[in-house]
Amino acid sequence: MTDAVLIITSTVSREDAERVAMVLVGEGLAACGQILPATSIYRWEDRVERAEELVLHIKTLAGRAAAVERRICEVHSYAVPEVIVLPITGGSNDYLAWIAAEASGLS
Repeated sequence: MTDAVLIITSTVSREDAERVAMVLVGEGLAACGQILPATSIYRWEDRVERAEELVLHIKTLAGRAAAVERRICEVHSYAVPEVIVLPITGGSNDYLAWIAAEASGLS
């Protein structure tokens, strides 16, 4: 078991995704942010919507998750940004150590 987590959010544009990732990594709240294209189908204000979005996978520590969520909500362009926190239950020890070092805010 590790204390690393994967936080997922989505954005309307590459610029938004890069801004969120740069803020989180730049402030030492996250080790990494990966940007992936996605087509989202969702209900919003009683209508089914379709949107081309970018999904941001953010790697950080469980103890930083609340701060990451707050910061996402502060800099995100959506009124209700997606913020999902998933535990990372295993993986490369070297990679997980890198996440811990970078997301500790001490690097």
